[in-house]
Amino acid sequence: MTAKMIAYIGVMAGVTYLVRMLPFVIFRKKIKSRFVKDFLYYVPYAVLGAMTIPAAFYSTGSVASAAVGIGAAVLLAFKNKGLLAVAAAACIAAFAAEVILKYVAA
Repeated sequence: MTAKMIAYIGVMAGVTYLVRMLPFVIFRKKIKSRFVKDFLYYVPYAVLGAMTIPAAFYSTGSVASAAVGIGAAVLLAFKNKGLLAVAAAACIAAFAAEVILKYVAA
């Protein structure tokens, strides 16, 4: 069991290092292409969104309450509110929607 765990950690460390090291090896010269620059600039945001949004819809007891929380977060984010305010409002809105849904169902 311990040998497997060490092997798993080693593989994950190697993969993580490889992903971080490859851009330095592949792009040795300054990148001049605007398309490549823009692509590399937006990749982290796209990956973060692709990982976060689906998980957010299944983070509560129902998809409806999660959608209310996400809606509140998006609304406040577009109004340029801070991260703490957006996160707090999303949690409160999702909780309130969950309570209302349980009250209506009962």
